[in-house]
Amino acid sequence: MTRVYVGMSGGVDSSVTAALLVEQGYDVTGVYMKNWTQDLPGMKCPWADDLADAKRVAVQLGIDFKVFDFEKEYKQNVVDYMITEYKAGRTPNPDIMCNQEVKFKLFLDTALADGADMIATGHYARTKDGQLLRAKDENKDQTYFLYRVTKEALQKTLFPLGDYLKSEVRELAEERGLFTASKKESMGICFVGKVGIREFLGQYVEAVPGRIIDKQTAQTLGYHDGAIFYTIGQRHGLDIGGGLPYYVVGKDMDKNEVYVTTQLNDNSLWKQDITLHSLHWIGDTPTDGTYQIRVRHRAPLVDALLQGSSLKPAETQRAIAAGQSVVVYGDGGVCLGGGIVA
Repeated sequence: MTRVYVGMSGGVDSSVTAALLVEQGYDVTGVYMKNWTQDLPGMKCPWADDLADAKRVAVQLGIDFKVFDFEKEYKQNVVDYMITEYKAGRTPNPDIMCNQEVKFKLFLDTALADGADMIATGHYARTKDGQLLRAKDENKDQTYFLYRVTKEALQKTLFPLGDYLKSEVRELAEERGLFTASKKESMGICFVGKVGIREFLGQYVEAVPGRIIDKQTAQTLGYHDGAIFYTIGQRHGLDIGGGLPYYVVGKDMDKNEVYVTTQLNDNSLWKQDITLHSLHWIGDTPTDGTYQIRVRHRAPLVDALLQGSSLKPAETQRAIAAGQSVVVYGDGGVCLGGGIVA
């Protein structure tokens, strides 16, 4: 019997994942990854509640349950990376890094060393022969966050929810009377809880006021509490009301200045050519040609010409920030990989 270690976060998706695998005849062990336990001002970290919920579901399903403590590695590989990127003026995605370094590397290796044959998670995605495929539920599809996972890891991974809609997963949980059936989805930073990036970064970087400058007129329109907290295309949080809305079109980290405009067609807001670095391809490196790309989670798929590390979308793309990921898709919903915007 195949032994599968399921990453159980205490949410409904991973609970249903474990239940389905039990019903499919696997030898299932639930694992809670203890990645973050630190409370932040005004926000209690939900880890203890999530752990208790995961345990309750494991008891309901009659499966073994373990806790893997990855807190040190999560801080080094995900949190420190995120802080470093923001300090450099870029816009990283901590969920992508968490999947790359923690869930599908550290968790996988630890599970295999502990006797597992495979791992499983509650991601909405599909795998086939080491390929990563988009989920049935296009609205919930999470392949954007998984594009940096290796082919070898995917060959050892099960995604039981890939063939279900989110609404169907809720129904499956209710039918089985799972403790987490009505639990709301967690939002915010992966494993940290319901906290915004600004509040989170504020614990690690000093808020230094600086000028908000109109790109067209070079006038100072107001003041911000740190250029690090702003990203290209941002409209909210500027507090410079009156008239047309302003959008962030640039920032100078050395001068701690943020540049804005009311011009929606400003060329700083739109990109016709995207250069990537830190490319990661799940299988063979794709040949130059036309593919589909996604510039952020839930962004529409658009055609783009790939030439080495350069992408030329068929339609100009709005608010592309250095540090964010662009993911490339081939025929049949196959996620080929992608890279980080230079």
